[in-house]
Amino acid sequence: MLKKFIFIALLSLQSFNLKADEGMWLPMLLQTVNGDALYTKGLKIPIDSIYSVNKTSLKDAIVLFGGGCTGEIISNKGLLLTNHHCGYSQIQSHSTIEHDYLTNGFWAKNMSEELPCPGLTATFIIRIDDVTDDIINQVNGLKEDDRNKKVKEISEQLIKKAIEGTHYSADIKPFYYGNKYFMIVTETFKDVRMVGAPPSSIGKFGADADNWMWPRHTGDFSIFRIYADKNNQPAEYSKDNVAYTPRYSFPISIKGVKENDFTMVYGFPGRTQEYIPKEAVRTIIENTDPNRIKLRDIRLKIMGEAMRNNDTIRLQYASKYANVENAYKKWQGEVLGLKRLNAIEVKADFETKFVNWTKNVKDGQEYVNALTQLNELHQKIRPYSAALDYYAEGIKGIDLLNFAANFTKLEKLCEKEPVDEKALSDAVDQLKKSSKGFFKNYNASIDKDIFERLIQEYRKGTPQDLAADLSMIDKKFKGDYHKYTEYVFGKSHFSDLAKTEKFLSTFSAKKLKSLTNDPAYQLMKTCSAAYADKVSIPYKSLMNEIDLLQRTYMKGQMEMASDEKRKIYPDANLTLRLTYGKVEGYEPRDGIVYKYYSTLTGVIEKYDSTNYDFNAPAKLLDLYRKKDFGEYGSNGNITPCFLASNHTTGGNSGSPVLNAYGQLIGTNFDRVWEGTMSDIMFDPERCRNISLDIRYTLFIIDKFAGARWLVDEMNIVK
Repeated sequence: MLKKFIFIALLSLQSFNLKADEGMWLPMLLQTVNGDALYTKGLKIPIDSIYSVNKTSLKDAIVLFGGGCTGEIISNKGLLLTNHHCGYSQIQSHSTIEHDYLTNGFWAKNMSEELPCPGLTATFIIRIDDVTDDIINQVNGLKEDDRNKKVKEISEQLIKKAIEGTHYSADIKPFYYGNKYFMIVTETFKDVRMVGAPPSSIGKFGADADNWMWPRHTGDFSIFRIYADKNNQPAEYSKDNVAYTPRYSFPISIKGVKENDFTMVYGFPGRTQEYIPKEAVRTIIENTDPNRIKLRDIRLKIMGEAMRNNDTIRLQYASKYANVENAYKKWQGEVLGLKRLNAIEVKADFETKFVNWTKNVKDGQEYVNALTQLNELHQKIRPYSAALDYYAEGIKGIDLLNFAANFTKLEKLCEKEPVDEKALSDAVDQLKKSSKGFFKNYNASIDKDIFERLIQEYRKGTPQDLAADLSMIDKKFKGDYHKYTEYVFGKSHFSDLAKTEKFLSTFSAKKLKSLTNDPAYQLMKTCSAAYADKVSIPYKSLMNEIDLLQRTYMKGQMEMASDEKRKIYPDANLTLRLTYGKVEGYEPRDGIVYKYYSTLTGVIEKYDSTNYDFNAPAKLLDLYRKKDFGEYGSNGNITPCFLASNHTTGGNSGSPVLNAYGQLIGTNFDRVWEGTMSDIMFDPERCRNISLDIRYTLFIIDKFAGARWLVDEMNIVK
């Protein structure tokens, strides 16, 4: 039975009738799955030059940058290109009022000026192995808990064998909801240094107003370098480390792009949900996304107003604001896109066809039962999903409460008999250090305004039987949230650095009550306990049932796709994928047609020195007026960004955009707002990825920043 199923899965992967350029494909299966399609679309290089374990390939120039972006190697000295927003927290961490790299940019003049970035990593893929047979054969028929334990046990054995005697790491991940498993062997470098970043008025031009939008004029890039020990092996930061020599680095084409040119995006897409049932889609459209949008809107408005009026606050909250705003706007576009596509009806139609298909299939009734129960469970889980949203985006959206949560370790240590004084002292010292970091980017006035609003929303939006008991706000403060807020911030040890340091300087096990009586700490514990007891346990239980049924439903969808000669690609899960398409514009609405490229003229048109989002450096404006584009312009202008029909998602930020010859032509950084629903339902007419044109990147490095030494490192194809 297992061999039959794997054969069916392979058949479903080998058909070529998928609409447009949808799909995030596993690179090691390209030869058998996508070979004909890739060449038909325009690929000009052998497929084994994209991914190979036996020779150097394009994959050897791709890295997982930090924990959730992609980067690409662009020189034989380990130079790494990614997005400005991917490197943003590093740029911010090096910025001060005196050295404001966020505002002014940063450019090392030589390698000795490159800045260490503690904690930042770059991870290469060594190989990806199909280990389905090793796992599935041993877990069939097991109950879910036993199955999970067995999968973990087998995975640990396979990983140990795979990396024995090497400095590599490995992970085994499920694909197709656990119908297949692949082992990913990796190499992680821990000494990554900041080399260059344009000012935010280039790297973040358009900022919040233009996020997810087209046309775009953002120079969204930053440059880092990987360092290794003298043997070219990963090593912790050391002044003795040297620039890493990569297995491969991308040649860079400055020939430019034309409409309908073949494109590939190679990177680490984070998460998609293409195969969920209709009631799951309904939850997203009608419940989850609207809840999260409302709660983040409150935070963004409060932070945004304060940032516009104070440069110090702008620096403190820049990265925080960007992180909150990114998903907020995406969810808005997702809801609108799904509604426009009539996604619930489309899913319902598919499910009707699926049920009809099962009538002549051996395991058909099992598939129908799974689908029916899935839709029922997605309805049943909605109250818990709402409670999760209001906890995660409401309570956890308050910095004071998140900070207070760090002190639970003190309570746990004090409750042990006897108290481990050494461990307690170490914990206090650790909190003293982390507190300084927290308050560096914290403003109590902003957090008070957020606190007052979000506590109200939490009480209103969380189903009453699933919410924390906060009736003391009514009893003690007569429902006056402002008074309650002033009380919490006034009495808490954790609302400013001086009070926190004073608390920690005298803390001991005997003073535990000074912690447990703290109003912010009490509120945090009350809310987290309610979530843990009333929400988390039943939610996880229901999700476990959903995951089990989704695996069966997915198996049925794979079998149906095989019968219908359709390709099935696995949902994104932050593993290496290739997606391909072509350079093309789109029509967002009736009567509006977007070209596939933007020009620097658009920066001039949007430029507003009084608007932080649309300010631009004087030197950039001067270069435009003089038409001083060097070898990077064409037709008297230069192209900052272009569109293509590659299927991307979060995690693809920073991914290389490649032409038919595997040459770097751009850096992926966004999707169009009208296409953000592609994580759930792809629309070939409107789903477009937005890429920074590599010529604009080089123009900024060379002509704007005067960092020609970096361009000289690269392999430029003219």
